[in-house]
Amino acid sequence: MKCSVFSPVGSFLVAGHALLIFNACAAPLKAPDVGADVALAVGAPRSVELRIEGDALDVSAGNDERLKLVDGIRLAVVRDAGLQVALARVRIALAEAQQARLLPNPILSLVLRVPEGGGGTEIEAGLTAELAAILKRPRLTAAADRRLRAAAADAVTVALDTVANLRERYANAQAHDEALPLVRERAAVLDRLVELAQSRVELGEAARVDVTTLRARRVELELEVADLELRRRQARLALARSIGEPSGAAEWELDGWMPLDAPAASERVWIAAALRRRPEIQSAVLESAALGDDAAVDALARWDGASVGAQADRVDGWAVGPALDVPLPLLDFGDARRMRADARIVAARHELVDVSRRVVEEVRRAHAELLSSHASLARVRDELIPLQRQRREDVEAIYLAGQTDVTTLLLAEQDLQATQAKLVELEERAAVAVVRLERAVGGPAAARDVAEGRDERSNDPTPEH
Repeated sequence: MKCSVFSPVGSFLVAGHALLIFNACAAPLKAPDVGADVALAVGAPRSVELRIEGDALDVSAGNDERLKLVDGIRLAVVRDAGLQVALARVRIALAEAQQARLLPNPILSLVLRVPEGGGGTEIEAGLTAELAAILKRPRLTAAADRRLRAAAADAVTVALDTVANLRERYANAQAHDEALPLVRERAAVLDRLVELAQSRVELGEAARVDVTTLRARRVELELEVADLELRRRQARLALARSIGEPSGAAEWELDGWMPLDAPAASERVWIAAALRRRPEIQSAVLESAALGDDAAVDALARWDGASVGAQADRVDGWAVGPALDVPLPLLDFGDARRMRADARIVAARHELVDVSRRVVEEVRRAHAELLSSHASLARVRDELIPLQRQRREDVEAIYLAGQTDVTTLLLAEQDLQATQAKLVELEERAAVAVVRLERAVGGPAAARDVAEGRDERSNDPTPEH
């Protein structure tokens, strides 16, 4: 069938074709590769993918004897349910961005009228599209795209938190593994002290109060051992949950402490990198921009209900012409919508400031904590422990010469063990400080760039908006 553009069918086809062309003119959607972004930020060896089905309660790692830190990080990223939720939200935002590019389906209306006295049937036909949807489409698309990128940044945030939590729990488990034998050694030394004091009482060389005091201290140390065993078990259960094995035995062999270096870059360099690379700031900036698009959409609310298209009717012959339905702004002038949109933009600006300030504080606190922990750890390891060892050796020499009793020697041994326990505590604090500084700057990859001087714009402390 041939149709002239001046015929009713031809006019309808032209109108429908115009709508299709307009709908196809939207900018193509570029979906973010959030799985690769997550892997890059946390230093994972491969991209993280969204799984359609939920994981089992316990996912076996296949190795219950040893858990390396690098394997724990990989398992935590792959199996974390919270990260899967964040990836699903990115999928939701992607669908919304695709939907924003589509116009509503056009409305075809058809009316048939049969005259009462007979005669030819009257026909009215119309093809219309929502005018407001056409006008709002560019801004709706821009807002949806920005929220898609914000959702991707939020997923990176969840991944960074997941890795940081895993590393802190791993350090906590390492510390308990090292601290427990030291406390047991102190208990063994105290047992020897109790036996010695008892023998001296029996020989009349000491008062019974010495035995009572040492036995009370021995009971306190037994309670300390029991508490430390419980905390060690709790630390390993928390670590097991982090890698997706909450019901596992959690009795792996863990890595030893990693060598620790003081941060080479200045506090200002770390802050500048964090303000540019923290995904929380990127998300806040994108949400603020999306709210600006929302405000522009609300400004077009006066056209809600308007439609444009073509209208045709046939009585004695066909009559075709354009059709436009426009609401009259007599009751709603859009003031409330504009006020709401402006208030949301203002709130987003202040939220961005609040997020940026918190980032600066987190970087400064973590940087100060790492410097302090590094200095204290070095003094205990390089100064205090050698002094305590020297003291024990000196007391042992005096004891062998018969110039003092064994009590003094045992007390020197116990002081050395207490200092070694302090070293373990400082090693944990330093390891956690490294984790927190890396998290504060935007993840291990960002921290590595700063430490190696590859962060070329780190002297600019202002975030990119």
